[in-house]
Amino acid sequence: MATVELRFSPLPEHVRTARLVAAAVARRAGVDESVLDELRLAVGEACSRAVGLHQHGGLGGAVRVALTDQEKRFVIEVGDGAGALSELAESGADESADGSDDTLGLAVITGLVEDVEVGRDDDGGLIRMSWPVQPA
Repeated sequence: MATVELRFSPLPEHVRTARLVAAAVARRAGVDESVLDELRLAVGEACSRAVGLHQHGGLGGAVRVALTDQEKRFVIEVGDGAGALSELAESGADESADGSDDTLGLAVITGLVEDVEVGRDDDGGLIRMSWPVQPA
């Protein structure tokens, strides 16, 4: 299993870089070319969500992206350090404009990715997405 890890400051201008790296690593891992656009969009939404949670909560720390080439799946995990803010967003308890943006972002991701999980890890919120890889 090969893993590429990115950590970036929670600024919107870094989301594009994460999208480009994710697409390049996915292509090399054997993800079908026909889904790379959806993959880029899903990673962009997940990273934008993480950046928004950091900025909304005034948090420091980095947005984390792990790109893992498993035997039959390519897995992308996007993590934030938003802690309790992530719980509010997942439960839909945040009624602010940021909450509706967050809900829309999650809806877009679930529409683009068949295998997606929204949860938590020790550092905060975590979105795990995966795609099948083509046999070599």
